[in-house]
Amino acid sequence: MPDSLTLADFDYVLPPELIAQSPAPERTGSRLLHVDRQGALHDESFTAIKHLLQPGDLLVFNDTRVIKARLHGHKLSGGKVEVLVERITAPDQALAHIRASKSPKPGSRLRLADAFDAEVLGREQDLFALRFDEPVLGLLARFGAMPLPPYITHQPDARDDQRYQTVYARAPGAVAAPTAGLHFDAALLAQLRALGVNLAFVTLHVGAGTFQPVRVQNLADHVMHAEWYTVPQATADAIQATRRDGGRVIAVGTTSVRALESAARANGADALAGAADTRLFITPGYDYQVIDAMITNFHLPQSTLLMLVAAFIGQETMRRAYAHAIAARYRFFSYGDAMFLERSRPT
Repeated sequence: MPDSLTLADFDYVLPPELIAQSPAPERTGSRLLHVDRQGALHDESFTAIKHLLQPGDLLVFNDTRVIKARLHGHKLSGGKVEVLVERITAPDQALAHIRASKSPKPGSRLRLADAFDAEVLGREQDLFALRFDEPVLGLLARFGAMPLPPYITHQPDARDDQRYQTVYARAPGAVAAPTAGLHFDAALLAQLRALGVNLAFVTLHVGAGTFQPVRVQNLADHVMHAEWYTVPQATADAIQATRRDGGRVIAVGTTSVRALESAARANGADALAGAADTRLFITPGYDYQVIDAMITNFHLPQSTLLMLVAAFIGQETMRRAYAHAIAARYRFFSYGDAMFLERSRPT
């Protein structure tokens, strides 16, 4: 990472009305900003992805499933609490963020959703270890709420339960959606297969840390939050075959990028299969090992995800693309529009 990189290098001013508060009427109904290999910008509809992909390309999706991780309740001693489950660590245990007027102490119990209790076992840095009387996933499915991002202001409803989830979501464990995948519906996936585009999957359980601001000016001092990823052998094999046959590996979302690049750093670019925690922090100067292109949404100012994009297409191209998107009134963030980014040519 270049020592000179600071938080200010990744700032921009976004008019609040461009923050999408609800999804497009149809999953494929968003706009798509195509940034080509020369850095030229092209305004498209998302369905144009069918013409931007080629037979033999491989799309790599993150098949994590968002859990209803948000719970409200109170301490048995009184006082309201809000619990956001960050990670399930055992069938009946989890690490969680807790908002309360006073932090609960180890041994105390929380009454959640007026339906069940959780015992506070202790703290792990800014998270609380909780133990439940029943399996966590079942309780969340019955009593939890979809953990919409902090910039979406409405309370989650039945539409969010469906639309803040990809159509191929499989493995429960995320507390934020891999939002680039929200633009794909079953019909589009079938059309891409028919065109000779191959599909593969990784799993990265997106944590709430994805929304946490970077709090240091010098990026070299930032410590990434940990997220668990899995790259199956079938996906590693598909990537190897794509490389052999001259196709492109295209990550759908920054979470797929981080899973693939983390696996490459851990195991080598030719042996991607594996599972581990990752704290990979991608900033300009990073040497991408796996991907040739990516599909991604627009990201928050000063965010680690914006830095990942700048590392892929270059800081100047990133700034031009975002300025264009704002001027052209694209919709931003989780429920917003998308970008198709091709790797910039070496300078």
